[in-house]
Amino acid sequence: MNTLFLQDLEASRSFAYRLAELLPEGSLVLLTGPLGAGKTTLVQFITRALGFQGEVTSPTYTLIHEYPTPAGLVVHVDAYRLKDQEELFGLGLEDYLPEARLVLIEWGSPDIFPDSLEIKLAPQNGSRQLELVPHGAAYRWLVSKLNAG
Repeated sequence: MNTLFLQDLEASRSFAYRLAELLPEGSLVLLTGPLGAGKTTLVQFITRALGFQGEVTSPTYTLIHEYPTPAGLVVHVDAYRLKDQEELFGLGLEDYLPEARLVLIEWGSPDIFPDSLEIKLAPQNGSRQLELVPHGAAYRWLVSKLNAG
């Protein structure tokens, strides 16, 4: 089963650290779910796991934030306000993809980014439900690893 339940912030932090450890360099992760589901919080934990010590905020208005980490550059994108996510390529996303340690796209569409790991988040009675959806063979092994441990 590709669904996990995270009971509290500590469980979310633990999941993010495990995910960051397993994600190969150059990974693309799509974070989907309603407002307030915990997308930016998960990004905060992932960047912290990779060694970034600064403030992580949602790039809703700037669209892209960069976080340098000892493990490499983490790129955080918020596609919420974009009518067409293809616009991200016009903003230079294609330049980040081969160079970044990790690209995280809030509100990312698997139709636009077919080779990605989608994490669907949903609030659930004070906890969070995560559904892991691998798009492409490269992410299927990752989901099986996350489910195993």
